[in-house]
Amino acid sequence: MTDYRTEAIPQVPTKTSQGQATHDEAPAFAQLQTMNLTQAAAAVDAVYKNFVLSTVNDHCVRMAVMQGEYRWHQHPHSDECFLVLQGELEIDLADGRTIVLRPGEAFTIPTGVVHRTRARERTVNLCFENVGAYTDVVFVEEPGTSKS
Repeated sequence: MTDYRTEAIPQVPTKTSQGQATHDEAPAFAQLQTMNLTQAAAAVDAVYKNFVLSTVNDHCVRMAVMQGEYRWHQHPHSDECFLVLQGELEIDLADGRTIVLRPGEAFTIPTGVVHRTRARERTVNLCFENVGAYTDVVFVEEPGTSKS
């Protein structure tokens, strides 16, 4: 499984192995424009891509296409609501629980809760959060481990 928790890069990965950006903060769609989510997801050929579809006041709707696992982290200023469109998204929480979301299921993580997302197969989800939440992230060590 691809692991986005690499020690060499202490922040969000910004490039795929093919040199493509892994996330984009500029909205892909303007307001008053129809968003075709199926086409947007199908256009992604990377194993990890996270991008803003649209903004709504001080929040955004992001699409994440991923296979693998993302680093343990928390957002100090934003809740996150995940809605799965395709595949199966696993959300590990620092308290030891794993939430499994399938298409049509949603789950909200409150501000400050340590978590990570994983996908064993190509998974597409929407995330609803404050506009700055993706860059205002705090990465943490895996719960239960410590550096000596």
